[in-house]
Amino acid sequence: MILAMGSIAWSADLYREIGLVLLLEQFLAAMYGIGLALVFLIYPLNRKTEKTSIPWYDWLAALVSLITGWFVAIIFPDLQDRLPDLPLDGIIVSVIFIALSLEGLRRAAGYSLLIIVVFFIFYAMIGHLVPGELETRQVSVDFFASYISLDSSGLFGLPMVVATTIVITFVFFGQLLMRSGGAAVFNEVSLALMGRFRGGSAKIAITASSLFGSISGVAVSNIVATGVITIPLMKKSGFSPRLAASVEAVASTGGQLMPPVMGAVAFLMADFLEMPYKSIVIAALVPSLLYYVSLFIQADLEAAKNGISRVEESEIPRLIEVMKNGWYFFLPFVALIVALFSFNWRAEAAALLASTIVLILGLVFGYRGKRMTVKDIWLSLEGTGRSVLDILVIVAGAGFIIGTLQVTGLGFAFTLLIVELGGNNLFVLLLIAAILCIVLGMGMPTLGVYVLLAILVAPSLVEVGISPLAAHMFILYFGMMSLITPPVAVAAFFAASIAKAPAMATGWTCMRFGWTAYIVPFLFVFSPSLLLQGSPGVLIIDVASAIAGVWILSAGMIGYFARETGILVRIILIVTGALLLIPSEAAPWAIYTDWVGLFLGVIIVSWEFGFSRRQRALL
Repeated sequence: MILAMGSIAWSADLYREIGLVLLLEQFLAAMYGIGLALVFLIYPLNRKTEKTSIPWYDWLAALVSLITGWFVAIIFPDLQDRLPDLPLDGIIVSVIFIALSLEGLRRAAGYSLLIIVVFFIFYAMIGHLVPGELETRQVSVDFFASYISLDSSGLFGLPMVVATTIVITFVFFGQLLMRSGGAAVFNEVSLALMGRFRGGSAKIAITASSLFGSISGVAVSNIVATGVITIPLMKKSGFSPRLAASVEAVASTGGQLMPPVMGAVAFLMADFLEMPYKSIVIAALVPSLLYYVSLFIQADLEAAKNGISRVEESEIPRLIEVMKNGWYFFLPFVALIVALFSFNWRAEAAALLASTIVLILGLVFGYRGKRMTVKDIWLSLEGTGRSVLDILVIVAGAGFIIGTLQVTGLGFAFTLLIVELGGNNLFVLLLIAAILCIVLGMGMPTLGVYVLLAILVAPSLVEVGISPLAAHMFILYFGMMSLITPPVAVAAFFAASIAKAPAMATGWTCMRFGWTAYIVPFLFVFSPSLLLQGSPGVLIIDVASAIAGVWILSAGMIGYFARETGILVRIILIVTGALLLIPSEAAPWAIYTDWVGLFLGVIIVSWEFGFSRRQRALL
């Protein structure tokens, strides 16, 4: 709760209103001290056990974390001036920060990221002894510790700024929506719109998850908010537990790609690239469209293949009634978009405005007679704090890596290494980068994944001539897909637990449902038209052919078009869809693939629908 209130106060400039002038680093140190202390109080020493009580050593670690953070916050103006001289108090707090942060990272995020951070810290000490391209500058231990802990290029860098301001305010917005009735409105609107269609329960899940996921920014939170309703509904309609869990996991994960908010990661990307936020949103439109078009098509074809009909009429609310009772919950989104795009407000200020509107609506109107209470506000603040704890220690670890790369020069060497591994083949380089993104991102929330990949992988892509925007969108997509890619598919496993489905089987099914996110990033790297960059004529052709390609390729993967298809037809559908997906600007020969794909598409579509009509006529 304290974390949420601290972020809200900073976003609303309340500190200045009461005459308290703080440096940004002072705010960050105080917030991180609180967050790190809470990590030790909430997360157990052994991640496999549940914390039922707080042992003395966790109380001690929490107290030291809090004191260290606030000590740095209080003396930072003076400490900043003395840092070049490596003062003893600065070295001591730096060592404490590093040690406690590493343990907090292990507890909250597991060993994967911890190992990466420790590796880079260790390499900084011995890198000057490594011969060849990976040789680094020699730095003293005291200077290195102070730099990565107290410099704005390290712990208190851009990732921590975004996490303690933008991320917290948007998570708070999502929490208020969930407890005010706004999430229920999204679910019921989705039910009213999609419930009468074939496989309507899955389409409800896709619609609701895309809406809520864009705000929450955390796939698991999205699954909690919508999946507890949509997964049982899908199972009741006839979807297997594995399919129900997969649809929810993929849809919830993809919500982080949905403009205009994109789960707050878009704001961090805009800061990294030094681009207007709206440019990021525009670039994400077509890839997110293809992602969700694919999900809708696959849900529809799966329903047709398995004979799953619409949702029962008695369970479908009237849209006009839902809107009559909850239309005002769309006002916060209108305010958010206007504040961001028309008034050019800071992201955290826009989120705070939207949160204020939700709070007022929840207290005054509520939904279906249930209004928010003081307890709901308290739980929203508490839920916000708990949701961002792992993000705080993850971005702290990322800050240590950023500081290490900069102070040692290892960042440039690492970039050259990845480029050399790819040789002169751009596709091979992208494939290596994609695998790195998925592996490094396993078990981490999307924001933390993006930060890590933006400093480790993106520079190598930019180095070979890929536009910075395409490079960062590429790593965002593949980092996000680590959530549904086995063996550590956190979102898939969480949805599987709700659906009571096999975890690993659900992960593999998620990969099939989310296939566009594995393919489209390669396409928009080779052709900027899919990021809405280029001439209008090319954009229209490439987007139209991509949508057609997604439709036909999805049919081939499901094995159903107008009817259940055999292996030969499936192969033809997959080949046809793949040809249509290739943008015309991807290569000199790519224009011909569209024509070949169009020709094959017309033939196969005409044949399948004609055959289906003839069969129905005979029956």
